[in-house]
Amino acid sequence: MSQIISITATASISPLGNETQSIWKNYLNDNHCFTKQNLDKKETFVAALDAESNAIIESLKESDSKYKHLDKSVLFAMAASRKAIQKAGWKKGDVFGINIGSSRGATELFENHFQEYLEKGKAHTLASPTTTLGNISSWVAHDLQSSGPEISHSITCSTALHSVLNGVAWLRAGMTDKFLVGGSEAPLTDFTIAQMRALKIYSNSEEEYPNKALDFEKKQNTMILGEGAGVCCLEIGKKENALAYIEGIGYATEILEHNISISAEATCFQKSMKMALQNTNSSEVDVIVMHAPGTIKGDLTEYKAIEIVFGESLPLLTTNKWKIGHTFGASGILSLELAILMLQNNIFIGVPFAKAQLQTKPIKKVLVNAVGFGGNAVSVLLSV
Repeated sequence: MSQIISITATASISPLGNETQSIWKNYLNDNHCFTKQNLDKKETFVAALDAESNAIIESLKESDSKYKHLDKSVLFAMAASRKAIQKAGWKKGDVFGINIGSSRGATELFENHFQEYLEKGKAHTLASPTTTLGNISSWVAHDLQSSGPEISHSITCSTALHSVLNGVAWLRAGMTDKFLVGGSEAPLTDFTIAQMRALKIYSNSEEEYPNKALDFEKKQNTMILGEGAGVCCLEIGKKENALAYIEGIGYATEILEHNISISAEATCFQKSMKMALQNTNSSEVDVIVMHAPGTIKGDLTEYKAIEIVFGESLPLLTTNKWKIGHTFGASGILSLELAILMLQNNIFIGVPFAKAQLQTKPIKKVLVNAVGFGGNAVSVLLSV
C-alpha cells in the first residue's frame, strides 16, 4: 500500500472568506479580522464570518427543512465540505470517509436549549440529537450522500489535525481510498467567552493588533476567539491534482499537572515535531505554522520546543491567530490551509508586528502545529 497521501482539495469558511482567491488576498494584507460584539455582557473582540459567508450559511439553513434545527458548527462544516468535494472532483454518492471534529460542537444550540429548559422546565424534542459531536460528520455525510465511515471527535484545539491523522491511518491501512477531514467551530457565545475570561487568557487589549500571537515579549494574554470550518480531501497515492503531499505526521501528549497545562518547553510539541520529521532533515523545513494562540505561556513554550528541535537554524515562523483568532477545533485545519497557500504561491506570510523574517529560498516544506488543553500535540509536515 502506498504511503503517499495527496491533498487534492481544501475548502473553508472563516473570517477570511470562503473562496481561495479572497482568502489568499486577505492573507496578503496586514489587517486583522476582529470586530466587537456584545458578548458576556461586554464589548468583546471576536473574528466572525464576513457578510458573504453568513449569507451562504443562511441559504444553506433554508435549503432543507431539517437544516433549520442544526447548529452553526454543523452548517459551517457542510458548506466547506460541499465546496471541497467539488474541487477534488468527488461526486455525491461516492465512497469516502468523513472525519470532521470540533472542540465544543453545537455550542450555541446547546446553550439555547439549556436556557429554554431553565425557563420552561422542558427540553426541546431535538435538543439531544442536534447537540451531539457526531452530529457534524453525520449531517455532512447526509448532505453529500456519501457512503463510508463517519467519525466526529473532540481532542480540544488539536481536533482538526487529529482528523488528518485519522484520515492518513485509514488510507494507509487500505480501508478506503479517499477521506474528507477537518474541523468546525462556532464558539462566539456568551458562555464560551465567559469561560475564556475565567481562565484569564482572553484579550483586553485595545491596541492596533489586539491578539499578539508570536510576540514573545508581551506582558498580557491576548487570545481572541474566531469561528469557521475547514476541510481537506485526502487521497492515497500521488495524484496529478494534488495541492500538496503529507510527508510526515507526529503526535504526543503530556502528563497533566493542570487542566490546561503545558510544560515549560512543550515536551509534547518536541515529540510530535520529531516524529513528523523522522524521515526528513530538519534543515529542509522552510516554514512552521505555529499553534501560537496569543497567550504568554502558549506562544513561548511552543517557541522553546522549536528551538530545541531545530537548533540555531530556525525555519520561518508564523501563525494566523493574530488575524482570525483561535477557532478551537478548526484552528489546525485553517493553519494547514495557510501552509498549502504558502506552498502554492511560494510566498511567506508573516506576522506584521513580529521580528522581521526574510524568505531567502523557495517554500517546499511546511510544518503545521496544533495543541489542545492538556498537551495533545499534533504536527503535520507538508511538501510539494
